[in-house]
Amino acid sequence: MSTALIAGTPYSGPLYEEVRDEITRGLVSGEWKHGELIPSESDLAKRFGVSKGTIRRALDELVAENILVRRQGRGTFVATHTRDRTHYHFFHLIGRDGSKEVPVADLLSYRVIRGTDEACDSLDIDRQSKLVSVRNLVKLAGEPVFIDEILIPQAFVPGLTEAIYASRESTIYALYQSRFNINVIRISERLGSGPAPAEHAKLLGIRANAPVLIIDRVAFTYHEKPVELRTSWVSTKSYVYHSDLRKV
Repeated sequence: MSTALIAGTPYSGPLYEEVRDEITRGLVSGEWKHGELIPSESDLAKRFGVSKGTIRRALDELVAENILVRRQGRGTFVATHTRDRTHYHFFHLIGRDGSKEVPVADLLSYRVIRGTDEACDSLDIDRQSKLVSVRNLVKLAGEPVFIDEILIPQAFVPGLTEAIYASRESTIYALYQSRFNINVIRISERLGSGPAPAEHAKLLGIRANAPVLIIDRVAFTYHEKPVELRTSWVSTKSYVYHSDLRKV
């Protein structure tokens, strides 16, 4: 069946894609929250009036995108941003010997600013919108390795304060998910190099204007909606960027 009707709207693409999009809409609306078990394939098949095979293919895509996670003998759950998941899916710095360390962030500053046109355009929000601006010094195995500068639309995180941010129990992506129902499912990064600003160099323990790796990141939630901009200045004295691409 190549054409279906779900929620009263005609759809001309593959049926499993329509089902996938409907499940995603349920996630966006908060019908199924992070860590929750979603209905069984049989129940979803009845709900959407499609075969279990169509449901399975839709779920396969959502699992491949790290939106859902299957647990043997228990079912399919909405992925949760644990520290380990964030570390292995979104963090790409490793030691020169291949070792991996859990990043520890020290908050340097927290402000609410008026966004530049460039930043607001990148976040697909109105120009001059207010942004939460966070700067962190991030250490690996106790060594200062990089500076993060993060921009988040204030409208996406209502009620977020410096105290809430600083006292979070896990990663910032876990905070987005648990408190604001924002699930980061994909990041896009651009790598470059340049001189370390004097202030950053001092914090990183390197000479001013020493070359550093510069990573510009955009984080996306469902439907390719950007939710965060991040720039990192990385000292590569002991660590390197490593990306292992397995999907083609």
